[in-house]
Amino acid sequence: MSAAAQSSRRIVLGVEYDGSGYCGWQTQAQGRTVQETLEGAVSTVADHPVRIHCAGRTDAGVHALEQVVHFDTVADRTERAWVLGTNVNLPRDCAVRWAHQVPESFHARFSACARHYRYRILTRTTRCALERDRALWVHQPLDLERMQTAGTALLGEHDFSSFRAAGCQAKSPVRRMHYLNLRRDGEVIDLAIGANGFLQHMVRNIVGVLIAIGRGDASVDWTRDLLAVRDRTVGGVTAPPQGLFFVRADYPVEYALPQAAAGGRSSTIECAEKSVQ
Repeated sequence: MSAAAQSSRRIVLGVEYDGSGYCGWQTQAQGRTVQETLEGAVSTVADHPVRIHCAGRTDAGVHALEQVVHFDTVADRTERAWVLGTNVNLPRDCAVRWAHQVPESFHARFSACARHYRYRILTRTTRCALERDRALWVHQPLDLERMQTAGTALLGEHDFSSFRAAGCQAKSPVRRMHYLNLRRDGEVIDLAIGANGFLQHMVRNIVGVLIAIGRGDASVDWTRDLLAVRDRTVGGVTAPPQGLFFVRADYPVEYALPQAAAGGRSSTIECAEKSVQ
């Protein structure tokens, strides 16, 4: 029987990776990418070429705790075989956490109801050798209370034009931000942020603005002012990628994804509305 005549299955994977050695998610003419690496490993297990789609494309240097991807295959493998077989063929900086078969209605990007990110900021006077690819080093003290107050203004539905990359191709700049929380743990400030969708560089641009506010270089009202002006050219500096982590994406409960980064819990608040693209 030909491959075309065999029945196709849609498989979802939860993938973690260290983005330090990659030129981002998307396959490109030159440079090592997560998509190309993962497609090669999965294709070996499937014994035929596969095309992989992800929940959110990450830039060069950005990490993922649980990137959600899907692919179609005619191969008949157990979920355990997809995990173990793919991991055997992956480099040490990329690993599959789980696999799950879903109906063809599922799409890693378009079925997502919400996405979650973390950004880590290391605040100390000297650079850190161990955190160089895991956090942004800021050698000045940051006022966490000012940053949190400024971040609160971003909650809810807004036009985030001032926080999108100049080349962002999203059809609409409107997004609904569900939460933005900052927590200090010793020398590290951890920002957790979730929304129904994100624009290109949106998280990194928000971080850049909040750092300026935390240093006292801008007023606490700057986030509110930027939302009102809707102009990226008056926004802050884009924070570098190494402190950014894609945490997970949320999906309707009927797909029953394992989602280890969610602790096995579905996010009903985020999934109350469809993600905008």
